Amino acid sequence: MAAPREKTDGTPAGSEIRPIKHRRDTASSDGQVAAATGHTVVLVDQTDDILKKSAKSIEDSLKRVTKKMFADKPEAASQFITKTLSNFSTSTDPAAVVHSTDLVVEAIIENLEVKRELFKRLDKFAPEHTIFASNTSSLAITDIANSTTRQDRFGGLHFFNPVPMMKLMEVIKTPMTSQTTFDSLMDFSKALGKTPVSCKDTPGFIVNRLLVPYLMESVRLHERGHASKEDIDVAMKLGAGYPMGPFELLDYVGLDTSKYIMDGWYQMEPENPLFAPCELLNKLVAEKKLGKKTGEGFYKYR
Repeated sequence: MAAPREKTDGTPAGSEIRPIKHRRDTASSDGQVAAATGHTVVLVDQTDDILKKSAKSIEDSLKRVTKKMFADKPEAASQFITKTLSNFSTSTDPAAVVHSTDLVVEAIIENLEVKRELFKRLDKFAPEHTIFASNTSSLAITDIANSTTRQDRFGGLHFFNPVPMMKLMEVIKTPMTSQTTFDSLMDFSKALGKTPVSCKDTPGFIVNRLLVPYLMESVRLHERGHASKEDIDVAMKLGAGYPMGPFELLDYVGLDTSKYIMDGWYQMEPENPLFAPCELLNKLVAEKKLGKKTGEGFYKYR
């Protein structure tokens, strides 16, 4: 693929991006935002059935977004959806499509070895200029990048859900990430309409490093019998001005995701009381009560 032409702000226009997905919603939303801002996107997943569901999810999301964007202009809304979808294609073979890619954004399961294996394979097929980025929320970017020969062209792009609505992007620079790569990731984030913040490669980056211990302490407060989960949620919404209470947010994010994060941090720093295992969280995950996506977590949704 020829090098993408440059826009006036220095951001590549029409860059090809491959979101590699195995986590529900995340990569679909990343790809939606990229396609809506004029980037060519190839969404990669394990099966055609999953990709069909992702495509349907993207189309439904675009319809919701355009209702607000073009409230009184149905024709403009229809044109926006058609144009955005035209920037999309799908594939089940990442190695086959990565050869013409400028940026790979990975959003698969929070498992270090699985991520390392994926990037090690892609590294063999991707062009030299291709930048790799992980959307991990808890793992060290350096540990993932070390599976490749392009540590200088590797960084973190941490999106926040719901991606079409949330303006923040955490851009992670490892000690090996080149300034050129970092600048490209910052420019790409801005091109998506996001507000990027920079963070070093530290566990949880900025938001999750502060947020997850708060969520776990909320569960421990409830476990100790000091307050009900309902009252804790109300207190944090009305007293701290948060849009969601901690238990509502845990159910929205997915209890398994929070457990993955806590387990990883506990392994890294077992002496840190903030990272201590949470019995109630572990119990609910063992019972497959993972939150809204399964119909029950701390609350019931069916």
